[in-house]
Amino acid sequence: MPDGLMFLAECSLALAVACAVWIAWDILRGYRQHMAIMNLVWPITALYAGPFAVWGYLRVGRLHSERGRREAEARGRGDDKGGPLRHAALAATHCGSGCTLADLLVESALIALPLSLFGSEVAAAWALDYVFAFAIGIAFQYFSIRPMSDKPPLAVLKAAFKADALSLTSWQTGMYGWMAIALFVLFPAGLPKTGAVFWFMMQIAMLAGFATAMPVNAWLIRRGIKEPM
Repeated sequence: MPDGLMFLAECSLALAVACAVWIAWDILRGYRQHMAIMNLVWPITALYAGPFAVWGYLRVGRLHSERGRREAEARGRGDDKGGPLRHAALAATHCGSGCTLADLLVESALIALPLSLFGSEVAAAWALDYVFAFAIGIAFQYFSIRPMSDKPPLAVLKAAFKADALSLTSWQTGMYGWMAIALFVLFPAGLPKTGAVFWFMMQIAMLAGFATAMPVNAWLIRRGIKEPM
């Protein structure tokens, strides 16, 4: 593995963790989100987006807290709800945080317990990634809808499934696309999960997932299948 790439990977991962810790600390010190699940979404987003997540959090996330709204009003900013692009981006990060958490857990577990599917460790990893991402993503969506709904839990679960299934699949498609390039084109000799470069490639894969999920979330919001965040 080239030394320069290793250094870049290590710096990217360290910066992402630092950004995630800072956002979590900032939320705890008084910027708790109006939608509780976003208290998890923002730090998880930073694990792959790093400084971009910090920028988004400072620009949008803080405004979704009581303290942030008061500070914005004191500066004369008022209630800036943003446009379609912002709504789609927030919906994509919400979906992507579930995917990111699932992929992090599954890929880490496979270091200790390697599995294969049809003779392929990659196929096993991707299958498990999708199953866990789907479960966590639907749970995230459920806990977003539940506080705002007077429907019974089963109806809320169905709404969560309807809102997140296509979004989550589009995210995983982008992620798999980049990881296929990384594993089969850039590093055909192998990319150990214990190395920093693998996780750096996963960071890029998550950004690819964000790119493929954005237009899908914009469409879901336009159709009224997903509520703007």
